[in-house]
Amino acid sequence: MGRFLVVSRRQTDDQAAALSRALDEDARSLGFSVVELNAHAWLAVRGPGVPRRIDVGGWTLIGDVFNRRSPVLPSPRLDDPWDYERKLMARCWGRYVGVRFGAGDQLAAVLRDPSGALECVTWRQDGLAVVCGAAEDFVLRRLRPAWQLNVRRIAEALRDPVPATGALLLDGPIALEPGSVLDLSSDRPPDALWTPADFARRSLGRAPDLHDAADQLRSAVDEATAGLAGVSSPLAAEVSGGLDSSIVAASLVTGAPNGVAMWLNAFGAAPEADERTYVEALANTLGIAPHCVPHAAEPLAQVWLEALSPGFRPGLTALDRPHDLDWARRLEGAGIVGLMTGAGGDSVLFQRATMDVFVDRWRARPWRDLFAPDVVELAASNEISVWTMIADARRRRRAPHPAPRRDHPMLPALSGAGPRHPWLEGWDEFGPAKAMHLAGVVDNVARHGPSELTARIDVRHPLCAQPVIEACLALPTVLLTAGGRERGLARRAFRDRLPAQIIDRRSKGDMTRIYGRMILDGLDVLRPWLIEGRLAALQVIDPEAADRALTREALVWGGRYSTIMVAAAFESWVRRWEARLKPPS
Repeated sequence: MGRFLVVSRRQTDDQAAALSRALDEDARSLGFSVVELNAHAWLAVRGPGVPRRIDVGGWTLIGDVFNRRSPVLPSPRLDDPWDYERKLMARCWGRYVGVRFGAGDQLAAVLRDPSGALECVTWRQDGLAVVCGAAEDFVLRRLRPAWQLNVRRIAEALRDPVPATGALLLDGPIALEPGSVLDLSSDRPPDALWTPADFARRSLGRAPDLHDAADQLRSAVDEATAGLAGVSSPLAAEVSGGLDSSIVAASLVTGAPNGVAMWLNAFGAAPEADERTYVEALANTLGIAPHCVPHAAEPLAQVWLEALSPGFRPGLTALDRPHDLDWARRLEGAGIVGLMTGAGGDSVLFQRATMDVFVDRWRARPWRDLFAPDVVELAASNEISVWTMIADARRRRRAPHPAPRRDHPMLPALSGAGPRHPWLEGWDEFGPAKAMHLAGVVDNVARHGPSELTARIDVRHPLCAQPVIEACLALPTVLLTAGGRERGLARRAFRDRLPAQIIDRRSKGDMTRIYGRMILDGLDVLRPWLIEGRLAALQVIDPEAADRALTREALVWGGRYSTIMVAAAFESWVRRWEARLKPPS
């Protein structure tokens, strides 16, 4: 989605007024549209997908806001200062950030929508209050904030597989979690008004029957898809050949049959990365004409690495730069303004049909329905016996869940455990499968991160939207894996819209070999980038261990390609921010 900037200045402060005017002029010169919010504050926006403005109950909401079809409002609490805001987040969904002004037109509060589709960072400086979603270089050059890199937090985040939200790796600005609100009149941290655990707790109660659960899921996907598809057009839609993008495509055809101008598929050179057989089956069922193009591949270059992390967080969505640039060029050439994807389905619709699902079931109803068809199918798909699952469930029935961690020889040991992500606090009250479901929702926030593609096309992810997240979190993993299958409920919910070849598919497209080849062929660039880089200088990675790990022999035998590219993105982020925060010469 596009970018936004809110600047509010203190009254009767000449320096703040001068800085506000200068930033206003800078924004206009860079193509932002600027409007006054009041006598002392203004809003600047630009595309792709220019954020809209809507005033609701004293709040100015910036972005896309949709009314829920069937909202479930929280119970009112007389002592809750944020009662209205909780109801707002239940009545509406979308991709938005909110600001509210108080006495003297001063910025009083900021909120962020539960999906996290827009980043929300705020700080006060020199009589100004600033709220933005992107790290705007013109703002940083003009204000020169006295921020610092937090090296300990960088090291912890590099080991955390779900670092998409949580505290920034900078000391200074405040980043709001999705679903939170910040009162700027106090020194209190932001208040969490919406968390995934709130909805996951509903899964611990009486579950709906399978038919009703399928209806709920299908309705939520249709609501999210229709809302995002209606933002602006012409639209393109990704059709990878997998289940998730096929579900979104089917929802688009059902709700907006003439709304998509281009159906786009990228096929890889490796057999497991070429899903055109499934795309053809989807096309025949939906009556669409996909445009299939080779997945763009180019030799790894330092210019890629330097461009990976332009935002407030390391650029984990920008790692496939050739593909992003190729699709951006194709879509712009066709006049496309928005791209619909199936991203996030693995996590939200629940890909993990493992023994953990049986442990969840055992915690809820031990010794009940032990040989139900779903249990037998789950055991068979994991190539174990039901008795083995029972023994594992009894052993792990109340064991705490270990924090997810990324491990690699080049990451030196850290003293003490890092803080758990705020959305994962209290996850021990759930079974292990539901706990991983929560972690997947946290990780999905990263899908909205900036990349070369999002800088030019408004990329929209219906399966990462609030209606779908809430619907899936409220269901037990036993239902989400109906039939003992990964995404089993989703398969049942969309069986009448999709070809059996996709619904019954047990394989999954895999780009691992292609990305592995890119890293192997790019070692002459990656080695100095990491071994002689800033992470090594800050002792976040061990350069000697990196030297041993970044060889063809070590990678062929040991793999771990993803951690290497994540480290490359973190290195890019550190270099970018050290340059931004360096005093002017």
